[in-house]
Amino acid sequence: MGKHANSVDSQVLARIRAKGRDWVFTPTDFLDLGSRTAVGLALMRHVRAGTIRQLARGLYDYPIHHARLGTIAPSTDKIAVALKGRDDFRLQASGAHAANVLGLSDQVPVRAVFLTDGRSRKVQLGKRQIVLKNTTTRQMATAGRKSGTIIQALRWLGRQHVDDKVLSILRRQLSATDRVQLMKDLKFAPGWIADILRRLASSA
Repeated sequence: MGKHANSVDSQVLARIRAKGRDWVFTPTDFLDLGSRTAVGLALMRHVRAGTIRQLARGLYDYPIHHARLGTIAPSTDKIAVALKGRDDFRLQASGAHAANVLGLSDQVPVRAVFLTDGRSRKVQLGKRQIVLKNTTTRQMATAGRKSGTIIQALRWLGRQHVDDKVLSILRRQLSATDRVQLMKDLKFAPGWIADILRRLASSA
């Protein structure tokens, strides 16, 4: 191995260790350290050494090893953030994943969808699929806020499935700041969801 390759290897490893266990990443997280080829070769050497794990093509993690459970799978959200990479776009959990995040569904979906104002892409991890789906500016207006996740979860649930239990679960998660934001974001929700947001925001 040449001196430069060795330098890229050590710098890549140092960054991985600095980020800590459970970090999910792609080669783009290291392009300031060397060429894409040099970074790719360094990552493959660290995979072969057992230091990191390749989850899918161009996707890696620095796994947590549990004495009883073995190697722990990374969270869906960490994978989505890694796929987003350094690009300046936003993510919003949607569908069944949004409902699961909010505790409205106990089932962890095998297909987790995130809305984005960046490019669409997907990755298959065994039986699990992570999807980034490009959508409209209006859909992304509440991205990164509790209100956005609630809107997407309610869309998935459907009006007929929103009962007192659902409202109770959501109320317990709302801070005073969240309630103020819900009122500001009413205009981005369909009429029936806006009515529910108004009820949630006004609940003491």
